[in-house]
Amino acid sequence: MEFTAGGRLVVRISPADVGKRVSVRSAGAATPAGARFTDTVGVLTSWTDGVLLITRRTGESVRVPESSLVAGRTVPAAPARRRGPAASFEELARATSRAWRPLEAERLGDWELRAASGFTRRANSVLPLGDPGMPLDQALERVRAWYGARGLPAYVQAATGAAGTQEELCAALEERGWQREVSAEVLVGPLAPLADRDADGSRVLVSRTAGEGWLRRYGRFGGAAGEPPAPVRAVLAAGPSVWFASVPGADGVPEAIGRCVVDGRWAGFMAVEVAPEHRRRGLGTAVMAALAGRALTEGASASWLQVEAGNGAAQALYAGLGFTVHHHYHHFRA
Repeated sequence: MEFTAGGRLVVRISPADVGKRVSVRSAGAATPAGARFTDTVGVLTSWTDGVLLITRRTGESVRVPESSLVAGRTVPAAPARRRGPAASFEELARATSRAWRPLEAERLGDWELRAASGFTRRANSVLPLGDPGMPLDQALERVRAWYGARGLPAYVQAATGAAGTQEELCAALEERGWQREVSAEVLVGPLAPLADRDADGSRVLVSRTAGEGWLRRYGRFGGAAGEPPAPVRAVLAAGPSVWFASVPGADGVPEAIGRCVVDGRWAGFMAVEVAPEHRRRGLGTAVMAALAGRALTEGASASWLQVEAGNGAAQALYAGLGFTVHHHYHHFRA
């Protein structure tokens, strides 16, 4: 907050600061102990009709009446990061997109429209890295029509929480009635310490293909017997350099699995799953360590993964492996 020489709080932001990261203090209802204040930090995404809309790092939107402002100032675009590899939002967003390719893609200016017969939101949503080349409302109509022609709901994937992310787009989507369905964290970490983990890597098999047992363990396929749909196989197999890992099980279904895509300096981890009866034995760590070792041999040095917000067990596991949050992304549905 800003203080004058006399210690008085002052407001040093205006509508001209829309798009900047701000810190504000606002007054709420009075309590017996006196005034109640709320501090909010995030990107100022709009200032309309006397109401400030501030988008926090996690994507949560907070409305602050202008009349309640007690103090406010602009703050640096992103806090200094002391852990994890340095990366811009756009670099990481493109790497994560290349690791989970759709069956079909089309450009709309700098936006990429992606479809894969409905298999996962990531492969069936717009990646809006830049300008669509037309007014936003017109672009969103094109998006609705494109997905509608394929019998799919229209999704836009947008990010918050780092320098260069899309808080203003998230706010604009919400204002137009798009509903945020799922949020996730994108985590980053150094690769070598993960590869050096003291895990039971001797049991982990690494292959270029996902075998039948691997697919039966894979949760998004549902563990069903039989031939998985073609889009599942196609999306899993696509990427710059794809590896699959598994810990063999007695019944032919692995006790644990994982997928890694190596792309330049990045190694991305996906589909790390452990059978419920085999959890808390370090198998997830063993799978990731084996994949990390393979990625190191291909020249990668940094790693990323994605975990849905609210998945406390996975978040704790990855924090213990040295991963930290880089940004958040959200899927908005028309």
